[in-house]
Amino acid sequence: MTESTTAPRPLRIGVIGAGPAGIYAADILTKSEVPVEIDVIERLPAPYGLVRYGVAPDHPRIKEIIKALRRVLDHENIRFIGNVNYGTDLTLEDLRAHYDAVIFATGAIADRDLAIPGADLPGSFGAADFVSWYDGHPDVPRDWPLTATSVAVLGAGNVALDVARVLSKTADEMLVTEIPPNVYAGLKLNQATDVHVFARRGPVQVKFSPLELRELAHSPNVDVVVHPEGFEFDEASMRAANEDKHVKQVMKTLNAWVGKDPTGKPHRLHIHFLEAPVEISGDGQVENLRTEHMELTGDGSVRGTGEFTDWPVQAVYRAVGYRSSSLPGIPFDSTRHVVSNDGGRVLDADGNQVEGLYCTGWIKRGPIGLIGHTKSDASETVSHILKEVSPDHPAPSAVDITTQLELKGVNYTTWAGWDLLDAHEVSLGEPESRARVKVVERDDMVRISRELLG
Repeated sequence: MTESTTAPRPLRIGVIGAGPAGIYAADILTKSEVPVEIDVIERLPAPYGLVRYGVAPDHPRIKEIIKALRRVLDHENIRFIGNVNYGTDLTLEDLRAHYDAVIFATGAIADRDLAIPGADLPGSFGAADFVSWYDGHPDVPRDWPLTATSVAVLGAGNVALDVARVLSKTADEMLVTEIPPNVYAGLKLNQATDVHVFARRGPVQVKFSPLELRELAHSPNVDVVVHPEGFEFDEASMRAANEDKHVKQVMKTLNAWVGKDPTGKPHRLHIHFLEAPVEISGDGQVENLRTEHMELTGDGSVRGTGEFTDWPVQAVYRAVGYRSSSLPGIPFDSTRHVVSNDGGRVLDADGNQVEGLYCTGWIKRGPIGLIGHTKSDASETVSHILKEVSPDHPAPSAVDITTQLELKGVNYTTWAGWDLLDAHEVSLGEPESRARVKVVERDDMVRISRELLG
């Protein structure tokens, strides 16, 4: 007589956040030997997070990652549930009742503070807010003031380049992308002729990717001007320039531009190195940016020289980094702006592990690294879940989470609904010029996504 064995029940996992971090975590879980059922729960009606709402629309190559993310969400054991806000539509208590483990992957969408006088003047904008506007985020205003003729962009990373490029290019150049009509109309009114990017460190220390940097020169309407003042190197810089392939590519591009005069194109994008912002000023509105000239110290660091320059600008965009926001009921490190965690395990105020709660992505480690880096990050978190969460524990509630949402009157969206919205956006595009046009109003996104539900 042979003994019968019962297959273990699937682990039921809730993932909060449908950006790359959450989707990669779901993917790794489905590829494990442990049977799983995963709900990916998203605050917005559409999936993909910062890939949809944080990548510049004129970067279609980066958006190719959506194809890979889509394949993951197509998995039969993964369910997408959108337009659900954690903390109001679903509480921590709700999640604990329905899942064996919960992974928070809510990312970082707020602008990091810039602690200089005048940073809060009208005309001083956070880059994250501007990116959300031109990417058609449903939760931001539909209009954006673009009356400044001279603009400063503060930062030395790819977001600063994205912001500067969008401000420099003409609206008609962007019309081949998926920008919604309100963004095109706003960009048509853009008065900027000179956009200045200020980096507080030297050319070797900037965090530009080679591709993003080269793309600055692709516009027929924009002259790229790299100012020779501040284009300096110390011993550490020379070492990095000789040893790091990434730095070599960046330096090759910058060297080709430095010191060249504009050729007469209608717009100019200026890049200034070793200029640290110290004050934004104006009479009720941005009128001036003051920077301090910095000098390299020999080890790749910089220090102030006491030499200041005033730049007459009418708008300032602060691209100095993103930060995550706290989550109701989840321990949060307000200094680092991340969930308190050890390798993805959520920790309480005493440093003890909180059973069943995990995190991954920028909410775990801070807004560093490119999209691909989230894969290894998710792998670490998932490895802890697979070791620590057992199907032998009492099963969660048999009531489906969507039943609870319906009882609360939440108009959630589904994966089938995303297919409807996706097809609708493609139908708004033009086959010969652009693949889609984004729907931006949340109510319209939900309505289109729920047409199958009646």
